Amino acid sequence: MLETRLTRLLGCRYPIVQTAMGWVADPRLVAATGNAGGFGFLAGATIPPEEIERDILKVKELSSAPFGVNFHMYQPNAADIVDLVIRHGVRAVSYSRSPGPEFIRKLKDADVVCMPTVGLPKHAIKAVELGADVVTVQGGEGGGHTGAIPTTVLLPQVVDAVGNKVPVAAAGGFKDGRGLVAALAWGADGIAMGTRFLLTSDSPVPQATLQAYLDCEDPGAIIRSTAMDGLPQRMITNEVLGRLEKAGPVSKLWLALRSGLAFRRHTGATFFGLLKSALAMQRDDGLTAAQAIMAANAPMIIQRAMVEGMPSEGVLPSGQVAGVIDSLPSCEELITQIVAEAELKLAALAAQSTEESS
Repeated sequence: MLETRLTRLLGCRYPIVQTAMGWVADPRLVAATGNAGGFGFLAGATIPPEEIERDILKVKELSSAPFGVNFHMYQPNAADIVDLVIRHGVRAVSYSRSPGPEFIRKLKDADVVCMPTVGLPKHAIKAVELGADVVTVQGGEGGGHTGAIPTTVLLPQVVDAVGNKVPVAAAGGFKDGRGLVAALAWGADGIAMGTRFLLTSDSPVPQATLQAYLDCEDPGAIIRSTAMDGLPQRMITNEVLGRLEKAGPVSKLWLALRSGLAFRRHTGATFFGLLKSALAMQRDDGLTAAQAIMAANAPMIIQRAMVEGMPSEGVLPSGQVAGVIDSLPSCEELITQIVAEAELKLAALAAQSTEESS
């Protein structure tokens, strides 16, 4: 009942995608998702260059299921990731900013599925023109960098714009089988979830940080803020976010530079490589110098919570759906529950339709 254009394109059993959350989507989570019948993306943007190939091979060791790798055009090793994806037969890549026509051509020539995330119909149309094979559309409920339009409004618009050309995966606010059925009813070919996979027992996030997510029982406390890097990003409110909201330009520039140096040590990038990335973002997104540097290096601000287990000392990117999640199932349990509920709902709707027509 749940075979769609998305499952056929990606080669997975169920139309359920685990998104590439920085510091979270590691080989174990990606493999667990694939083994359970979903499709997982490895977070290539926060993995040191020398460890990318190791992590791709680790996923292959843990699972025979197809998977993808996420990256963005501004990271210094983007070309290397494209080469590794092709060399190791990775099924798909995801990205939020276009990796450029030359990367897309190279990936498509190697039969790699190109799957960008978009937040507006015009961005979806442009992505398809550039060669996207499928688009993920994220509504404002979603975590991390996100737009303001709710999924219920945005998804049908994007489906109408590109749905007859490529499959559409719906993201932002999904956690269960009811949501999957709703997305299918809107015309999507499946769902993509980040926060729900973050909150599983297969997630690498430390227990203290997971508990901070579980303790947030109010979706309204998971806000969109431009304080961290000038781009709208949804996060759980805490002291660090509060300080960022109040910080002046000098304080933000200092934090940006400090984070940039830390990111340079983590990735092995050169100073000029990081500066080039920041300047490109400043030019393309209209950011200030401080915002561009922070946008290029924001992962280091997030690392404190996601890797070191200090949720009160870092920021907590999150979809609003975290406010209604109270359990940490395994990926196997989660996907089994979603599929079972979706099939029951679809069967009930079919039976109701049959009764009404008889």
